Amino acid sequence: MKNNTSIIQEKRIGHAGSGMAVLLGVILGYILVSLLMIWSILRNGGEGGLLTFVCILLLGILWIPLLGLRILKPQEALVLTLFGNYTGTLIGPGFFFVNPFSTSVNPAARTKLGQSSDVDGGNSGIRAQLQLKTSSGTTELVSKKISLKVMTLSNGRQKVNDVLGNPVDIGIAVMWRVTDTAKAVFCVDNFKEYLSLQCDSAVRSIVKVYPYDVAPNIDTTGDGVADDGSLRGSSEVVVNRIREELQKKVFDAGLEILDARITYLAYSPEIAAVMLQRQQASAVIDARKMIVDGAVGMVEMALERLNENQTVVLDEERKAAMVSNLLVVLCGNHDAQPIVNSGSLY
Repeated sequence: MKNNTSIIQEKRIGHAGSGMAVLLGVILGYILVSLLMIWSILRNGGEGGLLTFVCILLLGILWIPLLGLRILKPQEALVLTLFGNYTGTLIGPGFFFVNPFSTSVNPAARTKLGQSSDVDGGNSGIRAQLQLKTSSGTTELVSKKISLKVMTLSNGRQKVNDVLGNPVDIGIAVMWRVTDTAKAVFCVDNFKEYLSLQCDSAVRSIVKVYPYDVAPNIDTTGDGVADDGSLRGSSEVVVNRIREELQKKVFDAGLEILDARITYLAYSPEIAAVMLQRQQASAVIDARKMIVDGAVGMVEMALERLNENQTVVLDEERKAAMVSNLLVVLCGNHDAQPIVNSGSLY
């Protein structure tokens, strides 16, 4: 089966006329036809004739060229169709005139993404907007223009299980833009919703191969070798993989993913307290290990110095008692209370 996405190619309209010339021409035409009709009526003594009928007919159809006027600002585009056929994309800025019967197409016109600077209504031309009935009965102007600016998609937080099965809440911000207006309009139903859904899919497919923190025997790169990759410690690697995965998914929609950033990362509330206790216990163990290692080194140094200087000769039993006392002093949580021995050592 042939893939239709390869058929749609963006065609930029380079022969659009000047909208100001057409607007002035229509105004001048109305003035001339009105004067001609008045002259015809006065010539016939107040009675209408064939010329008067022609003037009235012209007054009724001279407004049709106004339907072809289009106003575009920088970084805006209009996808135009004529009787269902794609005729091209008008890219501004400027005041243009195209076929009056052309229709502007943008299925994502009413879709607003989180934190995205979608184009609002503004002065978008006569046919560049669509009047829609809202639930309250009022009309709303919806712009059919497609923004070519860099926009930000923030889908909010979503819950994903990491490679160890722990639920993690993660939020991603994606910077994107439209690069092919024809693909964006005709290859997917709604390119904004398509981007949002593919972003969720890319986040889940990448996050599930990483642990939240560094874990042993976990392969995050797929090369069969365990590594120290994690969501918290390898955020740059994670977002780059998400961006690459997302770019593959939205390429046929004419979109380009410029950058991606993690905006929120934490354990889900149901296990956050347990994981906090685990982290605290791990920190206590690491601190105790450091204290014990230091205390053993200090005891060894003390015994070596005493043996070198022959300050005190201790037998094995006294050495064991000294080691025990020093470890208690150095590893204890509280300050030791000294006991002064004023008698014999033994």
